Amino acid sequence: MFFGKQRRLFGFLAIIVCLLCSSCSRLGWGILLWSTEEPPIPSGTVLPVYIRSNIDQVWVVGIPESYRGGKGSLNKMEIPLSQFELAGSKGKARKQAEAFAQYAPVYAENLQDGLPIRDNPDNGARRVYRLRTGEIIKVLARADGNPAISASGEPLPGDWFKVLTQDGSTGYCFSYRLKLFEHYGGPFQTVPLVQENTEGPDPDLDLLMSKVWSPESYSLMVNSRRINVDELARHWRFDPGQDTGTARIYLPDLDRSFAYTGIRSDGDRAWRFEGTSLQMNLRTDTSLVVQFIETSGGLRTLLFTALPADVDDLIMQENSRREELYNTIFNQGPAFTSNNYGTIIFSENGEFSWTGFELLVPHVIPATGNADGNADGSGKGKVLMDLFLTPSFEDRYSGAFTFIFAGAERTAVHFMYTLDSQGFRLEVAPDYSIEEVTVTRRSSSPMVLYFFRDSAADFFRSP
Repeated sequence: MFFGKQRRLFGFLAIIVCLLCSSCSRLGWGILLWSTEEPPIPSGTVLPVYIRSNIDQVWVVGIPESYRGGKGSLNKMEIPLSQFELAGSKGKARKQAEAFAQYAPVYAENLQDGLPIRDNPDNGARRVYRLRTGEIIKVLARADGNPAISASGEPLPGDWFKVLTQDGSTGYCFSYRLKLFEHYGGPFQTVPLVQENTEGPDPDLDLLMSKVWSPESYSLMVNSRRINVDELARHWRFDPGQDTGTARIYLPDLDRSFAYTGIRSDGDRAWRFEGTSLQMNLRTDTSLVVQFIETSGGLRTLLFTALPADVDDLIMQENSRREELYNTIFNQGPAFTSNNYGTIIFSENGEFSWTGFELLVPHVIPATGNADGNADGSGKGKVLMDLFLTPSFEDRYSGAFTFIFAGAERTAVHFMYTLDSQGFRLEVAPDYSIEEVTVTRRSSSPMVLYFFRDSAADFFRSP
């Protein structure tokens, strides 16, 4: 401890000596990133550097003669390490100053409490800092990135900027909730003073904001491993709107936005969105309750969850699973023939061709289907591996799928199926036997169709 104090004392004395001595040797030259108040030196100014103190986290730089107070005034000053950039030679510093000139006087005032600064110019990037309402930041450069998205799903107007906070944090912030202005040194008098952050850091709110909140139905899908890809692809969600100042609830029966001025603590792991009736409560790290007052005056409560994987990744995994199931059928065939119900040929691209099914019209396949598969294409279509089996059926059937017959009406016919060494057994699954995406019961009068593997099946395979 003694030696630590001694080092700090020597560092302090070295800075004092350098401030009083005009003959100290220079480390080089650099540019001022954040303007000073006294003397009022604007950002972008090229300055000589004499000392870097890692103990006190400052540079000792020279004060240009035009900013000195007169004879006898100090000709050196301290600048926080984060607010000055060492360039090396004077020529290099001038080149950096020229490149920085466009943004040298540009600052921004934050208009939304909790607006994030991220480590990359993207809404999904990691948050490195959360701004207070009225906080001033320095704009360093414009950055190319993905635009922030509004509550309606449209890109917001604005740009990503690389920014610097007064305490030295750097990152990227989207400009939609920033008020840009120019400043050339001295105190910031043309914008409101920075508000005191009386609540301090809120790790629970940071945790909440770092997650994607999906409806509870998504979690039920994932846990039961019965994923409705079409439903997931809609990306139903609750978006707190930290980058836009507008929270959005986007569900099948509800699409509502809430423009707020800030997010304030309202108890243990609970917050309210100022200027709205919207509230949220983090029950667990992955479970969120959202409440708001409906136009009728009633309180509506919704449950959201943080999924263990990204929605798009879940969709990709499910599609891969379906493709594997389809390939099992294709590799077993790809052609199957029945004496009574025609021939079904499966193709590598997930399509089918069925001829000779006239005995199934209209009680299984609607009369719009053409048993000969003529030019209207009604005997051809797409195979969707979109159905699941109730657990009691999983030992009796290999799976279930839907035939979508081509044509204006896109007729859908559902089947459970079983593969064996000889062929392929189909059982019609009427619409009333399906709940959501699961076949839950058999027809009261089950209709079973058996197809033998065509002896010429290899002929239909691609070479």
